Amino acid sequence: MFIAFREEVAAVLADALDDRGYPSDDLGLEEPPEEFDAVLASSVAFRLASEAGAPPPEVAGELADAVDLSETTYVDSVATQGPYVNFTPGEAYFADALAVREESGRLDSTGDSVVVEHTSANPTGPVHVGRARNPIVGDAVANLLEYAGNDVDRHYYVNDAGRQMAVFTWAYETFDESELPEPERDRIEYDMVRYYRKGNEFLDSADEAAVEAAEAEIESILQGLEAGDDDTYERVGEVVDAVLGGMKECLARLPATFDEFVKETRFMKNGDTDDVVARLKELDEAVYEEDAWQLDLDGFEKNLVFLRSDGTSLYTTRDLAHHEWKFDNYDRAVTVLGEDHKLQAGQLKETLGLLGNDTDQLESVIYSYVNLPEGKMSTRAGTGIDLDDLLDEAIVRARDEVESRLDTRDRDDDLDETDIERIARQVGIGAVRYDIVSKQPTKAITFEWERALDFEAQSAPYVQYVHARCCGILDDAGEVPDGDVAALTEPEARELLREIARFEGVIDGAAADLQPHRIATYTRDLAEAFNAFYRECPVLSAEEDVRDARVALVAAARHTMANALDVIGVEAPVSM
Repeated sequence: MFIAFREEVAAVLADALDDRGYPSDDLGLEEPPEEFDAVLASSVAFRLASEAGAPPPEVAGELADAVDLSETTYVDSVATQGPYVNFTPGEAYFADALAVREESGRLDSTGDSVVVEHTSANPTGPVHVGRARNPIVGDAVANLLEYAGNDVDRHYYVNDAGRQMAVFTWAYETFDESELPEPERDRIEYDMVRYYRKGNEFLDSADEAAVEAAEAEIESILQGLEAGDDDTYERVGEVVDAVLGGMKECLARLPATFDEFVKETRFMKNGDTDDVVARLKELDEAVYEEDAWQLDLDGFEKNLVFLRSDGTSLYTTRDLAHHEWKFDNYDRAVTVLGEDHKLQAGQLKETLGLLGNDTDQLESVIYSYVNLPEGKMSTRAGTGIDLDDLLDEAIVRARDEVESRLDTRDRDDDLDETDIERIARQVGIGAVRYDIVSKQPTKAITFEWERALDFEAQSAPYVQYVHARCCGILDDAGEVPDGDVAALTEPEARELLREIARFEGVIDGAAADLQPHRIATYTRDLAEAFNAFYRECPVLSAEEDVRDARVALVAAARHTMANALDVIGVEAPVSM
């Protein structure tokens, strides 16, 4: 509805501008403030005032008079309000909003294939809280692009060729189980990370001769990977695959799932990295300094090192090959990165351009890290708070909150222990995801339980409860009728219809800007509109025609809220 309405507005306004001899390249369309009855407004009169030699309100009136609505389906009227030209929808717009169901928010296919790379945490141990924003934001970005009509693949790029993995492999093969502490959790990555931590402790504190011998073994592993030695690949792969298996289980709890785990060694073994190195050396920006091949890139404070003196490549070198592979296989490549990768991302894009690639295909979402009030976290020292710990705590706290509300529920269904556990998981993990994805990615987050699990504030439980309430009404109503939009005359019902109708526009805009937090904001707007409708418009006790229309409106609200929550990866409970 909204997109079709916007297209109609754009067409009739452009015709009006052409008719009056004004340029129509910038229509100045925007959503007006809440107090305006219009769905869209144009500020084009500001731009044209000088050319027209008249004040903006006069120009707006001239344009409004020139607008022809004789062939529009959704646009019902045009009027001015000061310098603005306002466009108001008709009954067809609201009728289509009333009829939305499972398809709510899903846009027509763009024909584009998009790869979204996110998380890609080094497989050195459990996923920790500080980087939890990557899988949460990344999964939401992928969902958003899919709703916007793109064919989306979700990739995890596995760093299985760097020094960390060589250290891990050496440590796993060197130390005995008896030398290690008990694992913090009964899952494979918690078992394996003990070797990695033990290895780093050894390298930090052992005598010089022992460290030198260990470093020789580590260097041998790195050289074996660079040379394509199958035995070395197998040794490192055993460690990587074990740790990655546990990390997958953790991420599935969010949930964040992937279509493919792409290993960087793939681009070493197939020769792509060597090809990139050869081409980089031919660039005018290539220099050999400080025993390494580097690129001296304009506008960057540091050179990009792409080949060490011992002939080993670097992560960024292999990532260049990886991105060229993406460009060959997808129309767009979106990468979700922590703020500490901002310089690297800029250098990568600049270098890809120098290598002859169309870097318009490449987009990045940069995010700040998540902190808990207790302070920052570290994986290497083993002092951090793992994502598993956060999710466990979220479920426990949500369960306490759910149980405290059992006596005040407005539904008469009996919740058994399985129901309570389900709701606690949906609300607890939903609270974590919602609190993180609802903030602009570049803003730092300190996660706070009281805010995230507040059923009354603008949080996950607040919007989840609206979906659950819709489900309760629909269960009691039985079959959902079509409903006549003409029976919905109350301003609260019309406002709810307006919110439902604009969902596809929110999807379209948020996807264009890669901003899933705008969907979280939308869920709060939709929840407020529904709650106002629920307070003022009894559903099941209304007269038949009004009842049918209101039941249909509840169904439309339910599906829209479910899909909005689905975009940001938050479950929509059927009861709470």
